[in-house]
Amino acid sequence: MDTISQGTSEALTLLVSLDPGLYSIILLSLKVSCTAVFISTILGVPAGAFCALRRFPGRQAVIAALNTLMGLPPVVAGLVVYLFLSRSGPFGFMGLLYSPSAMVMAQSVIALPIVAALTRSSVASVDPAVRETAITLGASGAAADRRVVAEARQMVFAGIIAGFGRTMAEVGAVLMVGGNIAGYTRVMTTAIAMETGKGSFATAIALGIVLLMVAFAVNILLHLAQGGARTWAWR
Repeated sequence: MDTISQGTSEALTLLVSLDPGLYSIILLSLKVSCTAVFISTILGVPAGAFCALRRFPGRQAVIAALNTLMGLPPVVAGLVVYLFLSRSGPFGFMGLLYSPSAMVMAQSVIALPIVAALTRSSVASVDPAVRETAITLGASGAAADRRVVAEARQMVFAGIIAGFGRTMAEVGAVLMVGGNIAGYTRVMTTAIAMETGKGSFATAIALGIVLLMVAFAVNILLHLAQGGARTWAWR
């Protein structure tokens, strides 16, 4: 109990004092995850909407693959990115291994199937009458598709937030391709694992508190995205 209370006290001191080392880790974590989710969004939302609105050969196989990859083990994602970026890999000449860029790539691989699969599910659940009505009123096929996606925007946004939550909690993949280099590729999850192993609980607890705050914020955003803004105060 003394270790917990002392560690918590020191952790709060680090947070309140705006410790530069601590906040550099926090900012890098947010930067990497936000970039990965941005990439996953610009690729995953159109891909998911296309799978929901169009029929093409192999469509069911693509949908099955997306649903399967939603549960992709992070270490497998890290392994794939590592193999591609290693010196003997096809992109080894770029020298990206053990860099924030490699970490963004690994997190994008994890988040992309989540965003795409949940977008597909959300768009597919929209009443077909929405598209038919839009076309009846003179909208082009593309405009009608955009109308359908707009109807599903709350759940699409929820999928994006879910992808962000998954990337923020990730440790295995970013450790494999980032290397946990102090001041360069060390993020919250890898720092917590390392500091706990060293017995330096203050930094680990401080970062854990921040991760919990991020998780809480993600849950609020998910709730609001699903239309719970009016009922949030009562639950």
